[in-house]
Amino acid sequence: MTRPFLILGLLAALGCGVAPRALAQTQTSSAVSSNPSSVVVPGISRNIDGIAARIEDSIITESEVRELGAFQQLVDGHSKSRDEIIRELADQWVVRQEAAATNYKQPSDEAVDAAYKQLIKQFASPAEFQNRLDAVGLSEAAVRRLLRAQLYLSRFLDYRFRPAAQVDEKEIQAYYDNELVPQLKKRGENIPPLDDVEDTIREVLIQRAIDDHSAKWLDETRERLKIEIIPPGDAS
Repeated sequence: MTRPFLILGLLAALGCGVAPRALAQTQTSSAVSSNPSSVVVPGISRNIDGIAARIEDSIITESEVRELGAFQQLVDGHSKSRDEIIRELADQWVVRQEAAATNYKQPSDEAVDAAYKQLIKQFASPAEFQNRLDAVGLSEAAVRRLLRAQLYLSRFLDYRFRPAAQVDEKEIQAYYDNELVPQLKKRGENIPPLDDVEDTIREVLIQRAIDDHSAKWLDETRERLKIEIIPPGDAS
């Protein structure tokens, strides 16, 4: 199980936890309209154009699937398949339920601003970023909302699983010898002494452990849930 792409580097640069599948969250409803092709989601004034999946007593809408796909195109240049996106949205639903149960706080406006600015820096220029926004059909407000949700989910998973993510000196040495040094040699870069990069390596390994714990938890939780993916064009 992996998470996409460029945005992970941005979250890491902001000091956020980056555990698996915590991509961009969008709204889900706890109730389904009697007219599935015109579902009204609480808190959203517009109608949603169909149900993509049902998870327990909530829904994932086609609009959510399209928006997450557009976000993936923005940050990675391509989107995943419909089924993969629905699976990610279902995982986000699981994480949100857990986070809400603990009253985990939403990220601050300042954190969202920093994430948005960092995202823009991934592009050659602000103009190119705006062109990509226009091409995928996302507004600045939508991107900020998606970033806020991603920060929330990623930080919660970091908060939940970091205590169990223990790393010892042997693991740090193994990463240095078997991964970092070969990579730097291949790129022709200078090799720093282990003492200079030990803290960075430790955090990389902690994030890997958080990913592993999160993946196991999500897999186990998903098996207990009732998740139904609705074929395109069939929301009945």
